[in-house]
Amino acid sequence: MDKIKLEILGLSSSQSQSGSFALVLGETPGGRRLPIIIGMFEAQAIAIEIEKIVPNRPMTHDLFKSFAHSFNYEVKEIVISDLKEGVFFAKIVCDNGMETVEIDSRPSDAIAIGIRFDAPIYTYEKIMSEAGIVLSDEKEDEDISELKRPVEKSSSPGSSSPTSKSDFDKLKNMPMDKLNELLDKMIQSEDYEKAAKIRDEINRRN
Repeated sequence: MDKIKLEILGLSSSQSQSGSFALVLGETPGGRRLPIIIGMFEAQAIAIEIEKIVPNRPMTHDLFKSFAHSFNYEVKEIVISDLKEGVFFAKIVCDNGMETVEIDSRPSDAIAIGIRFDAPIYTYEKIMSEAGIVLSDEKEDEDISELKRPVEKSSSPGSSSPTSKSDFDKLKNMPMDKLNELLDKMIQSEDYEKAAKIRDEINRRN
């Protein structure tokens, strides 16, 4: 069965399920989109790897990567393999040079692991035909722009870290040593979305 290659287009808050996120995968080449509703933890795990933020403690999916490497396994590909009653299923295809193993997984976990190995993501035509959507050009540009915004995380009351757009604008006037201190603070508190904003400002100056 021929496979269709997918790429991650973005994450956005789910409008249908509170506390969940929509992970949108795009057909390459092609114009169809495959949205999958995932949990907050998995969304964060995907977002921080895309943003190349290094957590101060290994996350579960980082642990999987270290475990796999210890036994000389690499993740070769992720396959969104089935769709039953609105629920997606996936497989993590691993290889150690002598044998190939397929591990059943939720798509969110599979993709969070796969991107840590730079593994391609695939699905099948029957899944795209059933669950894929096609956007008009005008709406596609608008929606993808929205999807590419970072996943936002609510700050706790009394937090002194920057949260609003105006707060982040203040980063532009902050000295480099203060930016690095704030970046370390955000990583220590595991607030990776804010860490990504600070890192981007540091990178912009370098």
